[in-house]
Amino acid sequence: MTLAPFTLRGHNPDVLTCIANLSNDEVFTPPEFANQMLDTLAAAWADANDGADIWTKPDVTFLDPFTKSGVFLREITRRLTDGLILTFPDLAQRVDHILTRQVFGIGITQLTALLARRSVYCSKFANGPHSIARSFTTEDGNIWFDRTDHAWGGGKREFRVDPLTREEIAVYTNRKCTYCGASEGSYARGDDLETHAYAFIHTDDIRARIAELFGDNMQFDVIIGNPPYQLGDGGGGGGASATPIYNLFVEKALALDPRYAVMITPSRWFSGGKGLDDFRDRMLADHRFAKLIDYPQLYDVFPGVKIRGGVSYWLWSRDHEGPCEVTTKIGDEAIGEPALRMLDAYDVLVRRNEGVRILDKVRAHRVDGESEPLLGDVVSARKPFGLTNQRGKATPVGLNDPVLVYGNQTESYMERSAITSNVEWVDKWKVLLVKAHGTSGRDDVTILGEPVVAGPGTACTETYLVIGVVDSETEARNLAIYMRTRFVRFLVSLRKITQNITRDSYLFVPRLSMDRVWTDRDLYERYDIDSEQVSFIESLIAERPSNDVPGSDEDGDE
Repeated sequence: MTLAPFTLRGHNPDVLTCIANLSNDEVFTPPEFANQMLDTLAAAWADANDGADIWTKPDVTFLDPFTKSGVFLREITRRLTDGLILTFPDLAQRVDHILTRQVFGIGITQLTALLARRSVYCSKFANGPHSIARSFTTEDGNIWFDRTDHAWGGGKREFRVDPLTREEIAVYTNRKCTYCGASEGSYARGDDLETHAYAFIHTDDIRARIAELFGDNMQFDVIIGNPPYQLGDGGGGGGASATPIYNLFVEKALALDPRYAVMITPSRWFSGGKGLDDFRDRMLADHRFAKLIDYPQLYDVFPGVKIRGGVSYWLWSRDHEGPCEVTTKIGDEAIGEPALRMLDAYDVLVRRNEGVRILDKVRAHRVDGESEPLLGDVVSARKPFGLTNQRGKATPVGLNDPVLVYGNQTESYMERSAITSNVEWVDKWKVLLVKAHGTSGRDDVTILGEPVVAGPGTACTETYLVIGVVDSETEARNLAIYMRTRFVRFLVSLRKITQNITRDSYLFVPRLSMDRVWTDRDLYERYDIDSEQVSFIESLIAERPSNDVPGSDEDGDE
């Protein structure tokens, strides 16, 4: 009998390299990348088990709880089929054992469940006549899917008149799912549409859910996969606003306490991400992460899929306690040497190992025995003057008390009474920087926009943050020069993972006296940055171009 799943990969091209992604949120994993993750798993297993080969173990169980194409399950099955040949010499018996006893999945949609079964069982029905598994009695086999509904909660109670009965009835609006945060307005759908209510995260008791799906005694040794990344939350034009959900999948997976977990996630959680602060704190404090391989450049892992901030995959080991081996890759090449380090050394995950060593020097610098203050502590919050994106008049003519307002590539005049926050800053010298900068391209070499020196009688819209308020024009110009240095922009880059820039982005930048001009040479000398580290900084951060337009921001939306 010829077993199709193991000959499929011999065809050119592999069928799973030919399917289009569902969206930027539900991304198919390329087979080559799935195998890289499996190689990482196999190496970790061997290290922990005196060189043993995980693919020769007939009792090791695997779960992909967010199955899409079935690539992880297919490649695991292929490896086990080769590795268990001595345990089960008969091919049909070997494959049936693997598929019925070792390999499990949970489809994220009906379509992906069917696709995964076709990839793994060679049949959309696990018990069908063409299935290569012979012992299943159900159509799902071990790749489960059933429609799950959201649990709507919260919202606003309103009373309306029923148009038929003319009776007043109570309705709820703006409700969200209590499990995943999905908007009822966007995801309350008919039976013929997917709900995107993923079963794995729509439960208060993940162990009970797994027992319900696969049996009371089911304990997985390995959980592996690539979860959905986010759900549109009903905000923003065209669904631009979205809420991350991959963190929910990670938390449920680790709560099952597998021996190993290997997962791909967007890297935004390192230092940002909407609503991810608590998740980041838990991830960094968990010393069971053994390996993290980071791909900071757009499109390196998923060509054509725009995941700002890049992606990474990591290996979590239940029996590991200590530093994590961190590797940065550009394309297929590792950049620098992997480094063992504690992920919670700082409040964010600094993604470049060389960057950590430079940052350690900066943070260790003392003045009169004291740590230096940080620029991020004085940078303004969003909407520093209470203005959104209002635009005033082109000239001050006709205004009683005009203020010059810097906006999105504009300057206009408004009445001073329009300023509702930090009114005392209006008549001070200050330096402004845009709060979103960069493009969706692969390389961000400028990091920050061009500083704007704003004199007395000025304010800005929410396009800008106020970097500092000072007493004189000289100090303001010196601060602008400081912000243009490669040194400062490099330190910001260690916290800036997408185009968005917040006051927290400046929390690695020392707050120095602006009674003098600071150059990169001065700063390298002050913090003992050696020549190799200087070369590293300058390989990443370009000299500040002289033709930047203040406030310019190509594709700067979040």
